[in-house]
Amino acid sequence: MVQQLRKSITALGFFVLSGLATAQAPSSPLTLKPDAPERYVVVPGDTLWGIAQRYTDSPWRWPELWGLNKEEIRNPHLIYPGYVIYLDRASGRLSIGAPGGRPGGEGGRGAGGEAAATTAPAGVAKLEPRVRSEPLGAEGIPSIPAALIEPFLTRPLIVEPDGLEKAPTIVGTQTDRVILAAGNTAYVRGIGGSKDDTWYVYRRGAPLVDPDTNQTLAYEAIYLGTAQVTRSGDPATVLLTSAVREVEAGDKLIAAAKPQPINYAPHAPTARIHGRVMDIYGGVSKVGEAGPQSIITINRGSRDGLEVGHVLALYARGGSVRDRSKPANAKDARIDLPSERAGLAFVFRVFDRVSYALVMRVTRPIGPLDAVQTP
Repeated sequence: MVQQLRKSITALGFFVLSGLATAQAPSSPLTLKPDAPERYVVVPGDTLWGIAQRYTDSPWRWPELWGLNKEEIRNPHLIYPGYVIYLDRASGRLSIGAPGGRPGGEGGRGAGGEAAATTAPAGVAKLEPRVRSEPLGAEGIPSIPAALIEPFLTRPLIVEPDGLEKAPTIVGTQTDRVILAAGNTAYVRGIGGSKDDTWYVYRRGAPLVDPDTNQTLAYEAIYLGTAQVTRSGDPATVLLTSAVREVEAGDKLIAAAKPQPINYAPHAPTARIHGRVMDIYGGVSKVGEAGPQSIITINRGSRDGLEVGHVLALYARGGSVRDRSKPANAKDARIDLPSERAGLAFVFRVFDRVSYALVMRVTRPIGPLDAVQTP
């Protein structure tokens, strides 16, 4: 059977060094691991984060390994399984070649040979677009494991303070049922002429309060189930196709979103971020402490300079201990211990004042009110 192919023309010289500033000026020279491979073949299941960790213990400084500029940080998805990563230890830089290619040569320039060298004056390499063929369905490797964050991409588990007020609302139920379950019909106002057929059903939950200012930043959105539009109009008729909780009149609908791949290269924020952990999820359920691959909600968002792909350092609060050299009833008998760096988190979804981040690694458990900041 002849394999279907897709063809794409990509930008010139994706990995050509740029004079534009990277995400953050390095504070110290980037250190490569002694056992960093000089040649590595990308395989399915790899992530940008995982590859970066093969080469350095500072994966948020990924752009320095490649010499990426700000636009390229947002578009690193041109790395595919089968490509070969090469390390130049003299410069401390990585380059990439297509299967069977060479770094910096034919099939090795850019992300898999998209830019090819052609005839030019002596000593000058002229780059031109080149068509690349990939098997249909081939996808660039993601920044972090997609399966871990999928529910947090497709469902808005956080809504702004007024985020549900104008959302379509269940105003009636079939045969005046009080409680709806999967298979029941409901009537919804506010869908109007929307072309969306599938909707998520939500109810506003508990407020997310900034522990520093005591201000309500957003609300949790309690996911109730899914609904399918069977008749348009106002009210429209919907069929509840699934329900994980009881659905009632007054509950809100939000159009089902398609998950967007997270392909931003890990990088440090340009702004100095100082925030706190507000909530912790293990899977989609709340848990008491965060470990590797837990999802945390933090009290900083786009208005604070956060964006998808930012890496934040996690700091565990130090607490306090008794100073044994002083009487127990002395006013200064307790000592406040400093916060200690305890891990890293990758920001993958950003709202105005709140963000989700995936805990990538920790040396001690992280709890609510622990700190996040620019690494």
